[in-house]
Amino acid sequence: MDSAPLLDPKAYYQRRLDALKPAFEWNAATREEAAAWQRRVREKVRELVGLPCEETGPASGGAGSRSACRTDLQPRITGTKAFSGYRRETVIFRSRAGLDAFAYFLLPERMEGRRPAVLCLPGHGRGVDSIVGMGEDGSQRPLDAPGEYQKDFALQCVKHGYPTLALEQISFGHRRDEEARKAGGGTSSCGRDTTAAFMLGETMTGWRVWDAIRALDYLQSRPEVDPERLVTMGISGGGLTSLWTAALDERVTAAVVSGYFNTFRDSILAMNHCVDNYVPGVSQALEMPDLAGLVAPRALFVEGGTRDPIFPLPATKRALRRAEEIYRTFGAEERFGSEIFEGEHEFHGAGAFKFLDSHL
Repeated sequence: MDSAPLLDPKAYYQRRLDALKPAFEWNAATREEAAAWQRRVREKVRELVGLPCEETGPASGGAGSRSACRTDLQPRITGTKAFSGYRRETVIFRSRAGLDAFAYFLLPERMEGRRPAVLCLPGHGRGVDSIVGMGEDGSQRPLDAPGEYQKDFALQCVKHGYPTLALEQISFGHRRDEEARKAGGGTSSCGRDTTAAFMLGETMTGWRVWDAIRALDYLQSRPEVDPERLVTMGISGGGLTSLWTAALDERVTAAVVSGYFNTFRDSILAMNHCVDNYVPGVSQALEMPDLAGLVAPRALFVEGGTRDPIFPLPATKRALRRAEEIYRTFGAEERFGSEIFEGEHEFHGAGAFKFLDSHL
């Protein structure tokens, strides 16, 4: 009797994923092996994400080379508003040749000396406006009245006394293409922009991580910021950028990852996600929890909701156990923290801010 035809592509690739042993997965047993693993794997991850520019050193390549697009920041403040408890500056800086970044810099009142600073990265939705408390009509929510699934987490950072740079991610909000802006609301231009990055041999992850790297450059230039104490924080697609940036840029002192830490196999490969989540070839190299090995022994905090439908709890728990194992190898168990809270795909923050306060 003929066997049933094998026509289901999802069943096909999930069988392959189940049998796959990633070439660069975490396998260190000592701190010395861990350090060697980090050097090897960080270079591989840089290659996979296809950063649009070189991370370090002056622009040195010829026309069209990746190193050639690194430019001076050329920062400019285009607006300032004072609110109860903080001041908000609108900031533009040059991310790379031909492209600027948009951000809000939030400064708490009565701040003395240089303070640790937080780089906040929004997820899908209206973009950076929705993490600084701005309504669609331009109205401003107070510090103690968070809204939407992202819960104004940039304002929460200010409330905890941290200078905060809320960075608009490419394809969201103020950094969408013209067609998406005309569509209004939370329409993004992720699909077209990400496929363009793929065709250039790069990825949206690489583009957004590069912007975050440049945002850290900007934070280090501010006199209010302690340049040795920098934090990345994000929810969902912002959690992605927070984790991958901390993995690649060792200036990050601590990272907070909300609504993202899971496994590729059980989250973005198990259901429909925006194409900006995908990095070609990454499953051949490592699984998401292995990225914690590139952050360790620096501080990392992960949170997830019990009812998150797109980053399922069982896989989040497995990823947490893997990260805990990695941090034990470094002898840095106290620098990894996590919180599973009652909720859906949303920012929580209760444990995260306690963790940051204790580590900064």
